[in-house]
Amino acid sequence: MEEIAKLISDGSDTFLRTEYLSISIFMIIFAIIIATIVEPERGTFFITGAFLLGATTSIASGYIGMWISVRANVRTTKCANSSLAAGFVCAFRGGAVLGFTLVGLGLLNLVLLIMYYKSVFLNPNKEGRGYKELFQVVAGYGLGGSSIALFARVGGGIYTKAADVGADLVGKVVENLDEDSIMNPGTIADNVGDNVGDIAGMGADLFGSLAEASCACLVISGTSADLINSNGYYYPLLISALGIIVSFFTTFFSTHVIKANNREKVMLSLNLQLLISTLFMTPVLYYCSQAFLPPSFTLTAGNIKVTRTECFYCTALGLWSGYVIGYVTNYYTSGSYAPVKKLAKQCVQSAATNIISGLALGYYSTFIPVVCIALTIFISFTYADMYGIALSALGMLSTLCVGLTIDGYGPISDNAGGIAEMCDLEGARENTDILDAAGNTTAAIGKGFAIGSACLVALALFGAFATECNIEAVNILKPLEFAGLIYGAMLPYIFSAQTMSAVGDAADEMII
Repeated sequence: MEEIAKLISDGSDTFLRTEYLSISIFMIIFAIIIATIVEPERGTFFITGAFLLGATTSIASGYIGMWISVRANVRTTKCANSSLAAGFVCAFRGGAVLGFTLVGLGLLNLVLLIMYYKSVFLNPNKEGRGYKELFQVVAGYGLGGSSIALFARVGGGIYTKAADVGADLVGKVVENLDEDSIMNPGTIADNVGDNVGDIAGMGADLFGSLAEASCACLVISGTSADLINSNGYYYPLLISALGIIVSFFTTFFSTHVIKANNREKVMLSLNLQLLISTLFMTPVLYYCSQAFLPPSFTLTAGNIKVTRTECFYCTALGLWSGYVIGYVTNYYTSGSYAPVKKLAKQCVQSAATNIISGLALGYYSTFIPVVCIALTIFISFTYADMYGIALSALGMLSTLCVGLTIDGYGPISDNAGGIAEMCDLEGARENTDILDAAGNTTAAIGKGFAIGSACLVALALFGAFATECNIEAVNILKPLEFAGLIYGAMLPYIFSAQTMSAVGDAADEMII
């Protein structure tokens, strides 16, 4: 077990070191570009420093998550050889380390960055002069985090899917081997992919969303003298900080209250994590808004009057939209519900009808999440303009510790199953199969959170940009704007085609 776990660990470490070397070159080049194009009076050094700190934090978070997962996998295998409940707790705690480390480290560095920049960059007075410039500089932190997310998510994602497809085709088509067979040379690469794609990649992706949403809130806060004078600009950071505490108590239910000693209880324990954290977080968000925001304040951009209760509505709406997106994702991907059961029956007829129905099922699954996001955007914008949308994104990400915990649980369980198979641990393999089945569904839930929050964060960033540039409206009926809209709608198809082609090409080479 230790020998195989070391192979997985070495492979994951090698991949990330190679990937991070390429990313470091990009970071240096981009930092030089930022330093060149930003005017010195706008804080060239400070923007570049914030960018590099955000990028470094993202890299550190991904590497720490991988480092923990490749050590938790073999421990989960050993625990699962004793009992299902012991294996579940070990895998769950391994995922929790990823969740709490990433959110805690990201928030800590952002707070320290603001404190340091306040001491050397500002000479604030009662009117709040200088805070606007400060938060524009701090926004580089979010840019750094999202830049690394681009590489880590796509690079790790292509690797893990190529290794998965390649190993499966070699095993099932070429040699008729069982999954994770010790005779399959692609098995180690497949297990490495779970760590570098679903742990390091997803972690960097969601860290980028968290950093960007926080920075967007801060930039918009900088336009309000009321928020600055009352220290209300810390409100977005307090949402994430209190989310860590709520998530800490939520994880207690999975490790101590619910004993996951059968298949149903494993899924129940993971599903309740989202519900319990959402229920606990709602009153906490209300307390946070009432205690740390002024009764009302004015956003200078558009001269909009906002109350603290309206801010609570925005964050709570984002929080519950995130839960609904997670629940719907679970419904459409779990084997416990009708959609997947119906799809499984169609496999009896032919692969063609299964592919057609599966694609249709995927299309259906987008309806409710998109409705939730659209309602969240509409209501939040009505209450608090672009500041409300940024708050709703933070509300959705307020339980990120729990989301990353159940997301990280999946790859750890998958690795544990591979180690059990290669070591002929029949008892452990039976238990890890149950853990892995639940992990596949929770991985899909994590992707739902990533997509939903990314949509809100993108709009929040545009709002921050519009606020800074005093853009009051965009008329999409003008030729240039409408052409840009059509062009932007096409880009996801191009990116998807490129990533899918990369997976196919890499899988072909792997088979050969």
